[in-house]
Amino acid sequence: MAAADEWYEAQQVWHDEVAALRAIVATTGLTETIKWKHPCYTDGGKNIVLVGWRKDGAVISFLKGVLLDDPRSQLVQPGQDRSGRYLLYPTVGAIEADRDYVLGLIHQAVEVERAGRRVPPLPDEIDYVDELAERLAGDEAFRAAFEQLTPGRRRQYNLHVGKAKKAATRVARIAKAEERIFAGKGLTDCICGRSQRMPRCDGSHRR
Repeated sequence: MAAADEWYEAQQVWHDEVAALRAIVATTGLTETIKWKHPCYTDGGKNIVLVGWRKDGAVISFLKGVLLDDPRSQLVQPGQDRSGRYLLYPTVGAIEADRDYVLGLIHQAVEVERAGRRVPPLPDEIDYVDELAERLAGDEAFRAAFEQLTPGRRRQYNLHVGKAKKAATRVARIAKAEERIFAGKGLTDCICGRSQRMPRCDGSHRR
């Protein structure tokens, strides 16, 4: 059984609703995978939408939703996230009624990604590399931890990730940095707890 199949089968909350969203996305030709512990749908390796749920219903999230033309103004901004937007559905009937609307937004999202459009940064805001921006948009816990870092630490991580030439390496660097980020540490801060030169690690734990 594929990882996405296992995820859908395991859902005891909003099971029918997330399955209904999956059925709609399946008609678009996007590639189904698992990222950030949720079903993620990609086009040419680029992340387009996520399926999941909140306490009020099933959710389909558009990673660059702010760039979409939303004729109904139904897309919801998650917290302070400037890029991502989502739709929430409490019933299968509501999902089916919005089928064409959801499909239209998905097709828009694909075209936005293929055109290489990016969410412009605010003045003095960090222009995150794609892989880091996508992780921040798709993983609420990671975004919350990352936003608690100082601007200098956030810039340091962004620069470190962006130096990698391959997308797979950039993703791997983000994963490797998770422990530090969730601990509120910068790229070079000590996490061993035994450094004599805090916050930098002097290698004390190796001695």
